[in-house]
Amino acid sequence: MQTAFLVAPAGAEQLELVDPWRAVIDEGGTPRLVSTTEGRVQAFHHLDKADSFPVDETVDNARVSDYDGLVLPGGVANPDALRQDPAAVRFVKGFFDAGKPVAAICHAAWTLIEADVLRGRTLTSYPSLRTDIRNAGGNWVDEPVFVCRGGPNVLVTSRRPDDLRAFDEAFLREFTRASGAATAN
Repeated sequence: MQTAFLVAPAGAEQLELVDPWRAVIDEGGTPRLVSTTEGRVQAFHHLDKADSFPVDETVDNARVSDYDGLVLPGGVANPDALRQDPAAVRFVKGFFDAGKPVAAICHAAWTLIEADVLRGRTLTSYPSLRTDIRNAGGNWVDEPVFVCRGGPNVLVTSRRPDDLRAFDEAFLREFTRASGAATAN
């Protein structure tokens, strides 16, 4: 299972990047870091700089067809930067158009809002995004993790780092299911 992790050059919440990344590896999958620029990305612990990570591929060169699913880590600055990058928004929308699963945690729903993929879907996020999600046509719920199977693909969402265990379990289950279905076809 090859999984894209899309992050901006700076601002991803480190725990929301590394914890799901490790979960993919522990399941025998291959995570790949996709960003809007080459080089390294700077992660954060809330507002403080944390570690940096090497980019595997830029969003301009990445192809949705190469991946089984997409993970969108949060952090406030990360999705705010991604939603202003047309190539990043197209990449995210491409997973929905292709019927591939997407997982988003915390503030990452901002990128989904910009990709215009939330109409009629139920999801969770950091609580401060509930009005944004409702204005984008989504139904916001306050749950540790929510799996929405409505629409062309599965959307797994979660609220915050405290919910990472449930988030990891849910997105891995759905990504594995989708990857197995694609292999069977």
